[in-house]
Amino acid sequence: MDFLGVDHVEFYVGDARQAAFVLSSGFGFRLLGQGGPETGLAGQRSLLLGQGDCRVLLTSGLAADHPASQYVARHGDGVAVLAFGSRDAAAAFTTAVAGGASALEAPRTHTQEDTSVVTATVSGFGDVLHRLVERHGPEREFLPGLIEMLDVAPPSSPDLLRSIDHAAVCVPDGQLAGTTDFYRKAFGFDVIFEEYIEVGGQGMFSQVVQSPGGGVTLTLIQPDPSRTPGQIDNFLAWHGGPGVQHLALSSRDIVSTVDTMAEHGVGFASTPDSYYDSLDGRLGPVDLPVDRLRGRGILVDRDHWGQMYQIFATSMHVRRTFFWELIERHGARTFGTSNIPALYEAKERELATVRQSDQFPLTTEAGHR
Repeated sequence: MDFLGVDHVEFYVGDARQAAFVLSSGFGFRLLGQGGPETGLAGQRSLLLGQGDCRVLLTSGLAADHPASQYVARHGDGVAVLAFGSRDAAAAFTTAVAGGASALEAPRTHTQEDTSVVTATVSGFGDVLHRLVERHGPEREFLPGLIEMLDVAPPSSPDLLRSIDHAAVCVPDGQLAGTTDFYRKAFGFDVIFEEYIEVGGQGMFSQVVQSPGGGVTLTLIQPDPSRTPGQIDNFLAWHGGPGVQHLALSSRDIVSTVDTMAEHGVGFASTPDSYYDSLDGRLGPVDLPVDRLRGRGILVDRDHWGQMYQIFATSMHVRRTFFWELIERHGARTFGTSNIPALYEAKERELATVRQSDQFPLTTEAGHR
């Protein structure tokens, strides 16, 4: 079993229109389709946004007992479905269930004229589900009969973003090994990278699992309870359990993308000058001018295959849980050894700034400060 990539991501949100406005005005997404009771989506309102190969479905419940409403009440706005593209969704469903995933929605086919889309749903981690998607026919249709596609003019300039590169998942202490094993058995993923990350007095364990062809990558992160509680503990408390902490969006030109998004109001994590002062000694020559990276806080690292450039956007969620990452790969297939700590150090500086300005409560459910 292999997967073609992340077909789409579905967020459950309190207000789909407001969330769509943020992604459109700040990140350059375009509204591609919509659905609701009138299209067969009972009890919900959904908006489909896209850019490059990224597809984001925003769903709000219209009643308190709708799954989206219940999710938002527990977790706030967040990722509820990670959908995997498949050549055979029915076979992937059968294999995943045999490997330990719970069967939540049996394979069903959505058709419209010369388009057919097969979907099936299985369990993932926490309250996050996996939709398995098999597509045939024109790419324009998303879910025939459920999402009404809009007549959208092509963009006047190239898209800033290309695809969803990976998802980062936070799990509570003691669940990392079991979650990794679940993805190995249910979906055939391999562990391609693991690291212990230290940020000040904090510590976290990380394992990266990936589908055999490299189409889907998940970074699984667990806090080290023997160290000072930190941002992963905060996520788990503020989110109310395991969940997707961030999604990485692949960019063709990360410098221009950061500049454009910053002009449109998106904030980004800062990086001290000392990081760039030691860059040449740590990595040697890099592809992009260091001054262009320094002025924007973009980090650079490398693996055996090449270089990668990354930056975290600041969280726009009231619980300060989910946030976006931008990444540009120059041949790199996995993750370097120093960017992950540097990225989380930048996120810690952001949270420290929030604490100092009293914009968010400092006490987690565990009572840590």
